[in-house]
Amino acid sequence: MATKHETAEPVVPLFVDRYFICWYKADVKGKSCEDHCLPQHSNRICVTTLAESHPVLQSGKTIKSIPCQISTNCSRLQNKVSGKFKWGAQFLTELAPLSKIYCSDGEEYTVSSCVRGCSMEVNENILHKLSILQEKPSTEGYIAVELPKFEESKNITEGLLTQKQYEVMVKITNRPGSMSKMD
Repeated sequence: MATKHETAEPVVPLFVDRYFICWYKADVKGKSCEDHCLPQHSNRICVTTLAESHPVLQSGKTIKSIPCQISTNCSRLQNKVSGKFKWGAQFLTELAPLSKIYCSDGEEYTVSSCVRGCSMEVNENILHKLSILQEKPSTEGYIAVELPKFEESKNITEGLLTQKQYEVMVKITNRPGSMSKMD
């Protein structure tokens, strides 16, 4: 009797896994568990996302709003970048706020840049569909895209954790959230 050999289809890695190296910033601005993930492409571009242990992604929180109006004179949505030299881009420091996240339980979280460089774009999709930030945080729910200064691009990972270092830190500190892919 002939048996069918089942061939398992190869698992295709996510886009982020194939083309980006993930770096992590733990306890941004000294706030416990407010961790950010910074996938970095080989062309230096960094994407700011929330790490899996961030409180917004835990315990069923409901997002009320995500304003990008940082102050009366500064809105990340007014960032208009053009040309080869990225004219008009807002310069960001490591602690520059990108947006705030207001939850229905009254909690407020600030998402910071974590790298020095120019703001290329803020993800406007998360402003219109708030749930995408929680449903697909490492892909469609990203916060912003930044381009580090060329001269500093080799040093931007100083002070950031690798994926393995972050996993160990999460395990040691008993933070919520597993390190499995959320998307």
